[in-house]
Parts: sequence; C-alpha cells; structure tokens
Amino acid sequence: MRIFKLIILFAFTNFSTLFLGSLLMGQGASSSWYIKLNRAYWEPEGWVFGVAWVTIMICFSIYLALLVNKTFKNNTDLNFKNLFVKIYSLHLVLNILWNYLFFNRKMIEIALIDIIFLTILLFYFLIKYFRIMKYKSILILPYCMWLIIATSLNMYIVIYN
Repeated sequence: MRIFKLIILFAFTNFSTLFLGSLLMGQGASSSWYIKLNRAYWEPEGWVFGVAWVTIMICFSIYLALLVNKTFKNNTDLNFKNLFVKIYSLHLVLNILWNYLFFNRKMIEIALIDIIFLTILLFYFLIKYFRIMKYKSILILPYCMWLIIATSLNMYIVIYN
C-alpha cells in the first residue's frame, strides 16, 4: 500500500509540474513564432509529445516511488535524503523553467542550457541510484532518451535560427 501511495504522490507532483510548465509556455508549439522557426526534420508530430510525456512521467513516478520506498525506510542518513530532495526539486524547477524560457520568453539559448542541465541531472539520477535500483533503472531510461531528443531539437533551433 505504501508503494501505491508513493506512486500517486510522485505522479501528482510530476504531472502538476508538466501542467504548470504548459501554463507558462503561452501558445507553445502552435504559436506563429514557433511555426516560423527552422526546426529539425526529426521533430516528432505534436501528438507524440503528449504520449511521450505521459509515458515518461508514469515510468518516472514508479521509479521514484520504488527508490524512495527502498532507500528511505532503511536509510537514516539525512544527507542521503536531503540530496534526493534537492536533486528531485531541481529537476522540477528545470522542467518547468524550460517551457517558460523557450516558448514564453523565446530565450532559446538559455532554454538550451536549462535542458542540458536537466538531461545531466536525469543521467546523474540514473548513475547515482543504479546500484540501488539495478534493473528497475529501466524506468528512468525513457525520460533520459526523451531529453536527449529534446535537447537535440532545441540545439537545432539555436544553430539554425
């Protein structure tokens, strides 16, 4: 039952972050500014983004719940817990901030820096907790792969616009 509650908690937090990010992105991909940009030929169709984010956040929520369930109940080290909270919180901020920087403020270079840091942070999660999570680490891989694609799309826009 505890694991189910953790999954719900992380899913609520992760999807709330996506929702807040979408509120801060203005018209987003449907804006005339974005439509006029030179964009990468490998950019997926719009509907793919919705499916990808739902899948990513479900997998990531399960990953986080399993990680917290396994490590927090047996680990009394406050530094360990504080590090997790700091990394996860920074992840949430960077995720929200990218939408605002890229779509709302049209600061594509700063957004690129943001998404590079976000990508590094997710790979840090993968590496840092791999010993604990082992094969369950596969649950964070969709997020890592998606961020590589998203970073390449952002980079293409920076280079060709």
